[in-house]
Amino acid sequence: QEQLVESGGGLVQAGGSLRLSCVASGRTFSSTFSIYTMGWLRQAPGKEREFVAAISWRGGRTYYAESVKDRFTISRDNAKNTVYLQMNSLKPEDTAVYYCAAARSVVITTAAGYDYWGQGTQVTVSS
Repeated sequence: QEQLVESGGGLVQAGGSLRLSCVASGRTFSSTFSIYTMGWLRQAPGKEREFVAAISWRGGRTYYAESVKDRFTISRDNAKNTVYLQMNSLKPEDTAVYYCAAARSVVITTAAGYDYWGQGTQVTVSS
């Protein structure tokens, strides 16, 4: 079965860094991971799930929410079926559950556009 598994979340102080990873597995991803747009989205308690970053099939195009631009970097390693989110200069406002998502489409900047979702990994940024 297709699966996205996130890792790398944790507790950090404001200004610190975390690197999230998402490994895709299953019949679909094992053979066609490179054709999927991959994204990171997050959801804080009581708030809507919001877009964070996305990367195109081959990694040539990236897109970021304004709130994380210049602080976060999304990348992918298609040989490992893995997408990453490097998060620097973290702020308490970044605290949320971060989800990895995949879509067999062009770069998507809304949660509704993604077809596959991971279980999420908690990121907590303390003051």
